[in-house]
Amino acid sequence: MTNNFERMIQLAEEFFATKNDPSQLTITEEVMEQLRSIHPATMGEVANEQGPIAWTIVIPTTRRIQEQFLNGEIGESELLELTLRTRERYLKYTSIYLCSALTLPEFRAKGLAKKLVCDSIREIQKEHPIDGLFVWAFSEEGKKLARNVSVLTTLPLFEYKEK
Repeated sequence: MTNNFERMIQLAEEFFATKNDPSQLTITEEVMEQLRSIHPATMGEVANEQGPIAWTIVIPTTRRIQEQFLNGEIGESELLELTLRTRERYLKYTSIYLCSALTLPEFRAKGLAKKLVCDSIREIQKEHPIDGLFVWAFSEEGKKLARNVSVLTTLPLFEYKEK
């Protein structure tokens, strides 16, 4: 029997197909360390005795990087790379990329991902003047989650639309 961790990894690959798209982030130990170096609240998790049942990733960044992403000039990997390179210059971030939210099927529709994302945003807001969110939604559920988070945090939401 597969544990929750293995199921989450499989779900992420099936849903996001990151192996077929180098512009997307592939979550590795190195990427997780990079995310934590930006802010400890970039990753959220709910787990039970079998392991994780919900994961979320948000990336605080600058308005300029947000605009580059929304205009299709950069992908997720470049967003992370640019954010890491500019963190010394920009002591405060103003925008958050709603990167990823995954919940095992039997735990969906319980508000777990929404709570994790909102908690992450609130933690990041303690140190950064966040005034907007942006997303590249892969599904209707992702769009709905992003819009709900926008309403709950009272932050405007900007959506990437493929051209």
